[in-house]
Amino acid sequence: MLFSSITFLYLFLPVTILLYFAMPHRGRNLVLLAASLLFYAWGEPVNVLLMLLQIVVTYVLLWLAERCRDKRAAGIFYILSVLLPFAALFYFKYFNFFMDTVFRVKTRSIALPIGISFYTFQIASYCVDVYKGRVERQKNLITYAAYVTLFPQLVAGPIVRYSEIERTLTRGADFSNLRRTFGGGVVRFAVGLGKKVLIANVIGEFVAEVAALGQRSVALSWAYAAAVSLQIYFDFSGYSDMAIGLGGMFGFSFPENFRYPFISRSVSEFWRRWHITLGAWFRDYVYIPMGGNRVSTARWMWNILVVWLFTGLWHGAGWNFITWGLLFAVLLVLEKGAARLSGGRKDARDAKDPGRGLVLYAVSKVLRHAYVVLVILVSFLVFHNDSLSGAAADIQALAGFGSRIAQDAQSTDHTVYAYMLRNRVVVLWVGLIGSTPFPMWVWTRVRDRLENSKIGSVAVCALRVVMAAGLLVLCTAYLIDGSFNPFLYFRF
Repeated sequence: MLFSSITFLYLFLPVTILLYFAMPHRGRNLVLLAASLLFYAWGEPVNVLLMLLQIVVTYVLLWLAERCRDKRAAGIFYILSVLLPFAALFYFKYFNFFMDTVFRVKTRSIALPIGISFYTFQIASYCVDVYKGRVERQKNLITYAAYVTLFPQLVAGPIVRYSEIERTLTRGADFSNLRRTFGGGVVRFAVGLGKKVLIANVIGEFVAEVAALGQRSVALSWAYAAAVSLQIYFDFSGYSDMAIGLGGMFGFSFPENFRYPFISRSVSEFWRRWHITLGAWFRDYVYIPMGGNRVSTARWMWNILVVWLFTGLWHGAGWNFITWGLLFAVLLVLEKGAARLSGGRKDARDAKDPGRGLVLYAVSKVLRHAYVVLVILVSFLVFHNDSLSGAAADIQALAGFGSRIAQDAQSTDHTVYAYMLRNRVVVLWVGLIGSTPFPMWVWTRVRDRLENSKIGSVAVCALRVVMAAGLLVLCTAYLIDGSFNPFLYFRF
């Protein structure tokens, strides 16, 4: 079931909210569990059993580990609680690729359960945190199952750790704060729905149209590259906004997953702003345990390589994802290596000539941002394509040559290119502006000015209601009238 579907918006969600708040505290996790299982089974009726099996198995293994505390068997049970979910992930997501790549054996296609990468990471982080003593083992199976299956972030994140929502799961929502979080959650959900339906879907139509052409002009190739990046961003960040908003409606506080990544001035900064919960997961459960950057230079480079190989593979079993991950590994090593060598020293000449230093800083800022934008465009062409040859053709088209460029002017009607650009230029500009902090800056300025008075505060509340209702109406109209409503991250 999609968040951006009429069934979810006007049937599943209202009924779930009513049942959740009609129940006493002790029954709310059961409502969440039942609703989450229904949500997942709506599209994955068979694989919901796999998820339930993993929940029960890890629950039993952690119970056994607790019973065998201070014995050697406890460590074995803890290890199994982490390895078994990853074994299931390997089989469903990587087995075919592994057999084809290593043994050159074609195997029967295996259907990938939706969201398995996300809930596997949540189960693994919970088991590790219990082992490390960061959280106590949840003794109530229903509560534990509700954490793993929590429908707002079950199939596409953000990756939520048990410690981040333990209080709400075990003690219930803070009703003194629920009115604010519910209203904020509704607005956040509406914004995310608008990003997904009104921007990502429309840009996705443009991407599909250009891809179907086969050949394209240089200008259209750059517009296509920008559209691919914007579609991925608004598709995934929109879903994350909806998940965070839904969490707020039920009294949960989910972590942020995106913070305007396209304004970054380095690849390192980009990955502090893009898919934040995934980067934090790999940092805390892979990179730091391997030694992080507190090791020799060679070992540190190896740690970076391993983490980004896993990051690429996490997104999918394919050479395009591996190449995508290793590309960022190389760039991060170069960036961080250059920072290590420079040691943050300032140029003495700039200290003597502040004007010169200011000019160099401004130029450097522009160049660094241009470099990151180029990296984003190229990398997401690799990410988006199903094959490296297709990615190579798209990248070559940016430079004006290759199989994607029409070499024979007579064979291609270039007015088609101009028409396609004119037809989608508005939504592309909306996407570009919407991917920056500018809209939030405008809203914050307006809100701060209005909230200085009682009437102004009422006006702010009214504006939020009107905005949320307006977005819901527009999205509903689009969903009823349109048929293009994919969700890219379901395949991960």
